[in-house]
Amino acid sequence: MRVGAFATLLFCIVAFAAFAARAGDVSPSPAPSGTPAYDPSALPTGPVGDSIRYGREIVMDTRRVMKANVGAQLDCAACHIDGGTKPFGGSFVGTAAFFPQYNKRAKRVITLHDRLAECFLYSMNGRPPDFASKEMVALDAYIEWLSRGVAEFSTPGPANHFVVALPSASPDVAHGASVYAAQCAVCHQANGAGMPGAFPPLWGPTSFNGGAGMAHLDRMTGFVLHNMPQNAPGSLSFADSYDVSAYVLSHDRPHFVPNLMVRESPLPADYY
Repeated sequence: MRVGAFATLLFCIVAFAAFAARAGDVSPSPAPSGTPAYDPSALPTGPVGDSIRYGREIVMDTRRVMKANVGAQLDCAACHIDGGTKPFGGSFVGTAAFFPQYNKRAKRVITLHDRLAECFLYSMNGRPPDFASKEMVALDAYIEWLSRGVAEFSTPGPANHFVVALPSASPDVAHGASVYAAQCAVCHQANGAGMPGAFPPLWGPTSFNGGAGMAHLDRMTGFVLHNMPQNAPGSLSFADSYDVSAYVLSHDRPHFVPNLMVRESPLPADYY
């Protein structure tokens, strides 16, 4: 290599190293063992930290921040407890490391952005933001932050799942109705409409639509088993959780309408 070219290359390497050392938005180190999944004081400085912080704000207050994209009376935190930091409560911790992954419903490999788009389509009964939007990037940044230290292409652990194996016996919906009246109606109301701003609707026109993960009995049963009722999580038996979930899902809810999806990238191959 000529001396002049080598000097130029050396200058570029040194300059880049100096820039990286000064920048507040360098890649974060893995979270030390035992630290909270989300600690605002530990966020990177600068735009990356701002984006992570905004992503959490979206998760906690989705309807206010992204009103145009949300059709249901729901925030992400309704299914992702404590901003997606609670084990068995819709935890986001490690989620970014599980993508890309093959999705049976889409019949293709999807990215984290695709999965977030599905959440807006189904759970929010709305439409996803553009993949390059400030909001989508912030959600990605927040989940990436919660996933720091988890090796890429990892397999989700038990704490990331609340899906359970269902028994062969059919649920007792009548018993589920009595469990609902005793344990759930005080927050979600007898008509399932919830209390706006406090407790999400479980059925009806303002709830999640039929394509949402929570519309599947194995998912709702597991979520209820680990997290409900809110004032005494884990106090319901498996049978109570199974039956009350079946009762909730026996009611009408919005049907997913594919043409509500608005984004630049192609539609997933197949939603049904």
